[in-house]
Amino acid sequence: MPQQTTVQQPAPQVAMAQPTGSLYSPQTFRPLFEDQRARFVGDTLTIQVVEQLASEQTNSASASRNNSTSLTLPGLGFGIFDTNPVDKSATGSADFKGQGQSKAANTLTGTITVTVSEVLPNGNLRVVGEKQIGTNRDVEKLKFTGVVNPVTILPGNVVPSNRVADARIEYKGEGTIDAATTMGWLSRFFLTVLPF
Repeated sequence: MPQQTTVQQPAPQVAMAQPTGSLYSPQTFRPLFEDQRARFVGDTLTIQVVEQLASEQTNSASASRNNSTSLTLPGLGFGIFDTNPVDKSATGSADFKGQGQSKAANTLTGTITVTVSEVLPNGNLRVVGEKQIGTNRDVEKLKFTGVVNPVTILPGNVVPSNRVADARIEYKGEGTIDAATTMGWLSRFFLTVLPF
């Protein structure tokens, strides 16, 4: 069963109209001949999630070092303690090669409707929302927060996610599939403490 949303929802705010004696109120005014775009706290927007990220990194390094030395000593005569000539040599070498490659590709598409939680002083809208889909014993969660410039709002109060500033998108699942693909706590413990 889907759990209660954990995204902080905006506190209810009542627009306080100035007692000017007029029916016009700038806090609640919406033009008649214009799309009903989100502009107040509590209004909703539809975010089109169209994220596609790809990265590739390759690193390589190599180093080598060779050393050699030799020692030659003539024989010394001390009567019955004569020594034989000494002719020794030693060589050493060290070689290091390292190579690493990393690739990542992520694609996330979908839609989520978010709520305006704050109107910034410059008119931008801070939005927040969460979607939960429960199927059998699994729950899929999609969380979204960010800042929307009203200029980027398309007809129908739709905004592409790549036009949202400070966007934070979190998509994860909970349930049997997630548990089956998660490493056990004992395996994580040994993976952490083993030095090899």
